Amino acid sequence: MTITDFTADYIEQATALVQQNHEQERGFCPFLPANNNLPDMKQFADNQLGVAAIENGEMVGFLCSYPPIQRPFQLENVLGAYSPKCANAAVGSNRAVVYAQMYQAVADKWARAGLSNHAITLYAHDDEVKRQFFEYGFGLWGMNAMRPMEEIDAQAVIGVDCIELPRERFSETLPLQNALTEHFLQSPMFIRFERDTEEDLAAECAKLPFRYFAAFDGGKMIAYMRVLKDMGNTGRQTICGAYLLPEYRGRGIYQALLNHVIAVLKAEGNFLLEVDFESFNPTARGFWMKYFTLYMCGVVRRIDEKAVMV
Repeated sequence: MTITDFTADYIEQATALVQQNHEQERGFCPFLPANNNLPDMKQFADNQLGVAAIENGEMVGFLCSYPPIQRPFQLENVLGAYSPKCANAAVGSNRAVVYAQMYQAVADKWARAGLSNHAITLYAHDDEVKRQFFEYGFGLWGMNAMRPMEEIDAQAVIGVDCIELPRERFSETLPLQNALTEHFLQSPMFIRFERDTEEDLAAECAKLPFRYFAAFDGGKMIAYMRVLKDMGNTGRQTICGAYLLPEYRGRGIYQALLNHVIAVLKAEGNFLLEVDFESFNPTARGFWMKYFTLYMCGVVRRIDEKAVMV
């Protein structure tokens, strides 16, 4: 096996491998839709941060990155490499060996480019490759799960009202969103996000088509859920923010809010609901894994910049 630079000549083969790997994951998650919206692969050739594995004249794998990312995972004065699932793939046999050799080569590129945080997205059931990255010093980070847009088995909660908030009421969620920020600071997460202001929230909602749903006990907001509409009109919606006050947990309230969200979105013709969360957020993982099927995960490694030989 030879490891070489990823160039535009490999785009066709790379696209075929991405589709092949995606179909393999659909065997574990049958409602995962077909991969019909791949980004322009030329960007991965142009930035010269990728490699391809060649064997007997055929490409058997590739591993590329987006351009350098500033402050990955809120790390000050750090540059990161990030390989989304559309930027890495390998043939079905000897996958661990292929990925091991590709990472050894591409990590040298990334390190010499000053990229000390290495993040790679993999399919959740690709255990052979995940194990190889764990052996190379990576840890699990983000998780993506989905479910059909069907209500979960949960009872209504007496005295709790679930509604979708109009845009002029989005700012009412700020105390809960900032409580979530505080939650991320706790062990075992230790993730530092900035607290939002009304101006921050307005600016964010002006950029992206968020929707907010909330649960109320009397007139008191006790939970919220933020949903991001898929821009491609694919019938797929993503939960990207959720919090329930600790004193209300264990009563089925969040299950009721989730069912309300599902009912509203399904009535609009949506058929898939996705959520992403950190693997080491025990509260989020414990809840979402009860009702959603894991299909993708991210692994990450931080190298010592001082160890890089220029």
